[in-house]
Amino acid sequence: MDTTIVDIGESNAYKLAAARALMAAFADRERSAWPDIERAAEEVEECAEGANLCIGAYDGRTMLGWAGLRRMYETTWELHPLAVDPRRQGKGIGSLLLRELEARAARRGIIGIMLGTDDEEYGTSLSAVDLDGGNVFREAERIRNLKRHPYEFYLKNGYAIVGVVPNANGRRKPDIWMWKDLTNVGR
Repeated sequence: MDTTIVDIGESNAYKLAAARALMAAFADRERSAWPDIERAAEEVEECAEGANLCIGAYDGRTMLGWAGLRRMYETTWELHPLAVDPRRQGKGIGSLLLRELEARAARRGIIGIMLGTDDEEYGTSLSAVDLDGGNVFREAERIRNLKRHPYEFYLKNGYAIVGVVPNANGRRKPDIWMWKDLTNVGR
């Protein structure tokens, strides 16, 4: 069956399917922010409200994944979240969602997308060192992926590492900040 992009806010069925996909995408985490359907549904509702962009990849039966974009700054918005069903990861669903979200954002005059990708599971070389003001940029330049951390997915999709917040999620659990320039998207 073909995959179509849907606006999550258009139906309660899409919202519920997105909540389920969110839970599944982060179920393997030691400490998931969305451990139950109620919390996942709250996240979806928040994403689908107001001027936010909230889209899903739907095959007619299943929400394969979804992504949200919300205001962070005037012309740079935050990607939060991007969730792809684990059984569908590696099949282009995440990249499809990013491309569509980026095109919609560019049409609105948004010129950049920011995201944070946490390293809570010691998935990169950044979690192997004590980061501080003196070494954070050097370590970010030589980052290595140790456990399929998603920062590489974002790099492949045109995002760049622009910063690191040491110990954001606990000792040696940094948040990796990434950004993409949209000024040439759709042109």
